[in-house]
Amino acid sequence: MLKIDGIKLNASLKGDELNNLREKVAKTLRIEASSVKDLSIIKKSTDARKKPDIFFVYSLVFNCDNESRIVKKNHGSNISFYNKKSYAYPHISDFEGKRPIVIGLGPAGLFCGYSLAKMGFKPIIFERGKCIAERSLDVKTFWEKGFLNPDSNVLFGEGGAGTFSDGKLNTLNKDINGRNSEILRIFHEHGAPIQITYDNKPHIGTDVLRDVVASIREDIKKMGGEIYYNSRLTDIEIKDGKVSTIIINESDRYETDSLVLAIGHSARDSFKMLYEKNIPMEAKAFAVGMRVQHKQDDIDINQYGKSIENTSLPVASYKLTSGILPSERSVYSFCMCPGGYVVNSSSEEGYTSVNGMSYHDRASGYANSAIIVNVSPDDYESIGPLAGIEYQRKLEKRAFELGGGSIPVQYYGDYKNCVNKGTFYEKTLPSDSGRFKGSVKYADLSRIFDDDINNAFIEGMEIFDKKIKGFAADNVILAGVESRTSSPVRIKRNEDGQTDIKGLFPCGEGPGYAGGISSAAMDGLYIAECIYKKYEEK
Repeated sequence: MLKIDGIKLNASLKGDELNNLREKVAKTLRIEASSVKDLSIIKKSTDARKKPDIFFVYSLVFNCDNESRIVKKNHGSNISFYNKKSYAYPHISDFEGKRPIVIGLGPAGLFCGYSLAKMGFKPIIFERGKCIAERSLDVKTFWEKGFLNPDSNVLFGEGGAGTFSDGKLNTLNKDINGRNSEILRIFHEHGAPIQITYDNKPHIGTDVLRDVVASIREDIKKMGGEIYYNSRLTDIEIKDGKVSTIIINESDRYETDSLVLAIGHSARDSFKMLYEKNIPMEAKAFAVGMRVQHKQDDIDINQYGKSIENTSLPVASYKLTSGILPSERSVYSFCMCPGGYVVNSSSEEGYTSVNGMSYHDRASGYANSAIIVNVSPDDYESIGPLAGIEYQRKLEKRAFELGGGSIPVQYYGDYKNCVNKGTFYEKTLPSDSGRFKGSVKYADLSRIFDDDINNAFIEGMEIFDKKIKGFAADNVILAGVESRTSSPVRIKRNEDGQTDIKGLFPCGEGPGYAGGISSAAMDGLYIAECIYKKYEEK
């Protein structure tokens, strides 16, 4: 099998994509198109550097006759032999030890549980929230009526916080062990479109992701795993420096010597319990800011030089960073949602936070992104491992008070006036302004942050306006507060995946080892590997 890189097709080219690619490969290599067999895409990206002429750029694999001669003839070019590497699951036969327990059914817990089941461990998984179908109803009720279920919401429940997001599957983590490729393969095997396995910026969308999560869960159960909902970890018993027993819902006891903590970045009560158990942890830096909305067509025209109407181009995204500002802070875009919605993602009564979400078709007509400012433990008003959580709560309480439980929103021009002059005029957003899940209320967003964060936010927005025309226009809609960008806590673990408490495996985004769906899922596979090695060494 051969691999060829850098094959380009004009985005305006019509017809069957694979047939067009076969013709292009044949022409590039000066061979017959009929000899290019088993052609498949392994990478696809968009090149908009010569807009409005846009190209798709591919890496492809295929079989053909005389492969050695073709490689030799094209020596030094973009063609090479290709050996596909598959992720391998070791297997433990007739496991008779204490079953591993996984806490949390977000991406980290889901994929850790799936991997453990594939290995033959028959894990037990506890999720504090509800199954995806029931959770979806609770989320809909919250957005439409304002009734919050603290254990079943945008952040808690089967699938984790990423389920009600854009479903982005790109990651900056290098895939030297094949874990990310395996994650994408599993997603596709359980219902996600084939494009996620090769798109440069793969995404599923919240509507498709819900069904995929449910399908993976059913496979875990078929392989002997057990899953329990409405089951919150309330205590851990430790004997001789090792995990021995866990307590679920204050009363149900389960013995284990392998406990995976895939608790998610918003499990604040769990972090408190772990801190009181003297589990080694520390406060870490993260970032805070606001969701910023633009018309999607404006972003498309800026990025592509034209509207994407009647083209095969995907809705455009962006990634922006200010660099280090004079204040020694940086401002950057995060979790950009093309064709998406700003959603009320609160998980505690009396506190408001927001996130971005897209359906698979990304067809809302509005783009949104978190524009965030880095903060560190030096910014927190308290000290200790949980100081970042208290800082988050302070911001979220202010946002709740400003919105009265609704999402507080404001035009960017008015926000600047409030920061610079302290002048606020109450308004009502027109019904066709922006796209939201949950009610909104016009408010003075400058009151959420201190002057340092407000000024850094404005400075970043003005820098981004030079990169994307109109990014900092007065009528751009802000929504607050974006405070759950990543975990403010890190639970310390060693090279074997365990803490100093043997048998305790922090996993995923909550304990501080991932940032997004794919990296959390990859960490889930890694921890499953660590558990296998632990038993293999016995």
